[in-house]
Amino acid sequence: MSEQRGLLLVAQIGRPHGVKGEVRVKCFTADPLALADYSPLTGEDGRRLAVVSLRPDKGDMVVARFQGVGDRSAAEALGGLGLYVPREALPEAEEDEFYHADLIGLEARSPSGERLGRVQAIHDFGAGDVLEVKPPQGASFLLAFTRENVPEIDLSSRFLILDLPEEVEVREEGAGSEEETP
Repeated sequence: MSEQRGLLLVAQIGRPHGVKGEVRVKCFTADPLALADYSPLTGEDGRRLAVVSLRPDKGDMVVARFQGVGDRSAAEALGGLGLYVPREALPEAEEDEFYHADLIGLEARSPSGERLGRVQAIHDFGAGDVLEVKPPQGASFLLAFTRENVPEIDLSSRFLILDLPEEVEVREEGAGSEEETP
């Protein structure tokens, strides 16, 4: 499943919780309990999962029960499954808020317009979002997703500006040799 099919990842099923078919679910929605508002959800394997019950756990985790999942064995079979919703089911992002799917794949440019690479992923290691950028040559680098480091985002033109701190180095040789990624 992917953004190309008009679906966005909103949660991922983890391990079973108890013996009655409940599972722990990591939510990527602003309010983890909002996951029930998007039911039924589409699993990355194409199956549809209707939320029967949902309760908060810790942080961005919830404990969920899905229709047709009645025991621990069935719950274990769901482990690791990504859950998606149609993009149109999600609210519009507020000003200065972005869906990760909108940022992944954007071209990263310097303030002078030099191509620095593409946003490959967005991570949250506990202190806020971090962009992973793959330059034309060399290893990817990580950059805190702050207004200071990312002063401009142009979704319609599919690029963002990175104002790199001095400690971040990007290899420049062979800048024109990267294969284009969608």
